[in-house]
Amino acid sequence: MSRTLTLAQQLISRPSVTPDDAGCLPWLAGHLQTLGFACESMDSGPAALRVSNLWAKWPVAPSQQALVAIKTIVFAGHTDVVPTGPLAQWRSPPFTPTLRDGKLYGRGASDMKTSIAAFVVAVEEFLAATPQPLLNIAFLLTSDEEGPSIDGTKVVIEQLKARGEQLDYCIVGEPTAVKRTGDMIKNGRRGTLSGKLTVRGIQGHIAYPQLARNPIHEAVPALAELASTEWDKGNAFFQPTSWQMSNIHGGTGASNVIPGEVAIDFNFRFSTESSAEYLKQRVHTILDRHGLEYALQWTLGGKPFLTTPGELVAAVQQAIAAETGLSTELSTTGGTSDGRFIATLCPQVIECGPPNASIHQIDEHIAIADIEPLKNIYRRTLENLHAQALAAQA
Repeated sequence: MSRTLTLAQQLISRPSVTPDDAGCLPWLAGHLQTLGFACESMDSGPAALRVSNLWAKWPVAPSQQALVAIKTIVFAGHTDVVPTGPLAQWRSPPFTPTLRDGKLYGRGASDMKTSIAAFVVAVEEFLAATPQPLLNIAFLLTSDEEGPSIDGTKVVIEQLKARGEQLDYCIVGEPTAVKRTGDMIKNGRRGTLSGKLTVRGIQGHIAYPQLARNPIHEAVPALAELASTEWDKGNAFFQPTSWQMSNIHGGTGASNVIPGEVAIDFNFRFSTESSAEYLKQRVHTILDRHGLEYALQWTLGGKPFLTTPGELVAAVQQAIAAETGLSTELSTTGGTSDGRFIATLCPQVIECGPPNASIHQIDEHIAIADIEPLKNIYRRTLENLHAQALAAQA
């Protein structure tokens, strides 16, 4: 049994349902301290929902710092997992890591405790072979990614900014592969902007519509225009911006009453071709043109970010090719991740992890055959970035 698999099992055995870390981060900090990392807790949030955050850094020796402009690579991830769902539907207990049919089963096996184990072992192997690398190496780990994401990575990044930390590269261990580790990585993510729209009318008897004003009827043409609007065309890295309704609530429950208002929840997933302010302005223009009486509350969940091909993308692509023979696909599809917070401080952020087919599902799992290649990809990436630093020194 590989060390990566052993560490993954030990992490899965801790029932760290968000935001409860269940002791994962102190346990990881103990491992990192034995390697020479300086570990710092940056916990945040109210006592009842306290979020655990760990910032750990392995600094280059002062004698090495003067040789070149030392860059910092961060391995980022989360120890929290989503709730298990009905326990009776699991073939084996979700927090009892189980090997079956060539797979490791357990909540967090794919999202993303195996990635964290692979981070740690990759760094161990790299430092054993290269005890004085020309790289600063750091870990940013949180127990608030699957939840509101208010007191996790976002808080750590704000603190790092306040004290002038510089980050150059970041690998987030989110499960990004489709069929086999390395076949897809994320070099960006779309932004997310949500709106809660309330269209007001006048409630009345349905038999006397002239005495009422139906907000559903008034809203429908505007909603149809919003649904058919082309917001942008996307670009080489992003799909066109998408506007989607998620909920519509209207009516009193009675079949003979025109409601006084209708509420619509919607969301933009937007590319770097559009800004949140631009999208807000266009929505208000459409609603105003239809003469609606309305209120609209906005929530910006995250701005889009993009890492164009460069040092980090090349290092990861070369690592994947060397380890698996795959030519990895760059993608910005899917939901959001903590990469959106890290990208406000770090110019090069990518996500690279195992296949994501079973994440958040009953019987979440990862193929055992994907585990060692994942660890080796992370180690090879460190080796490639170190080689770039040596070349710069020369």
